[in-house]
Amino acid sequence: MRRLVLVLSVFFAVPAFAADRADPACHAEIPCPLGDRSYHVREPDGWDGTSPLPVLLHFHGWMREGALIVKHRRISGATRRRGVLLLAPNGHRKTWDFWDSATDDVGFAEAVIEDAARRYPIDRARIYVSGYSFGSAMAWRYACENGNGVAALLAISGTLRQTEPCPQAPQEVRHVHGTADTVMDFPFGPGGDATYPVTLWRQKFGCDAARDEGPWQIVDWLTLDRTIWDDCRTGKVTLDIHDGGHFIPHGWIGWQLDELLGRTPAYP
Repeated sequence: MRRLVLVLSVFFAVPAFAADRADPACHAEIPCPLGDRSYHVREPDGWDGTSPLPVLLHFHGWMREGALIVKHRRISGATRRRGVLLLAPNGHRKTWDFWDSATDDVGFAEAVIEDAARRYPIDRARIYVSGYSFGSAMAWRYACENGNGVAALLAISGTLRQTEPCPQAPQEVRHVHGTADTVMDFPFGPGGDATYPVTLWRQKFGCDAARDEGPWQIVDWLTLDRTIWDDCRTGKVTLDIHDGGHFIPHGWIGWQLDELLGRTPAYP
């Protein structure tokens, strides 16, 4: 109910996107107000002002803010080059409440998308949800509770419990994690199972055999190992593993967006 009230209040309170977008006070590092909270938005480079925009909703890490996200080279640098609208919500007290389903942050993030849709002509079929660290766990939470309208979850170095019940799910999941991560520890499964971090989604989608794609690189100083589950009853799951720690791999977000948008993957 709280989520519905928040979304409806945004819908009726915000005028048409063309008028709102003309207001230069709400862009990039200047936040867009939304009730008693706010979010940041960054348009892609060279956008013509009318074409529908794919969206990347990205949740920042712990003690960060959306202002960092819209100038982050590995995040906004990827969206700006690929014609994707970047939305970066600000967490309450610079963090997220993702621990269980009783959170207002899912409703807030949904309201962010609806508010942005009044400002920009967004492509509803290409809404991607992402996050890093605590923000990755929040992206998982959003996909669990409100994922039916999400084309893909792009999660980096953070998960929920693999036993978490999820009433909804995105169309596709892509997760990357370092085995040496000591901040949001790599969740090895029984017997050291390195595919365990995406067990929740494999079970949700009804996936069977994995397809080992082996090592691959975006930059020459980091090797990832990719496993794909694409024989599922619904959806698709991709897991990228590296032997590093807690960071956003160079080029990873852009590479995923390229593949999802049907582009030839490129760096940066």
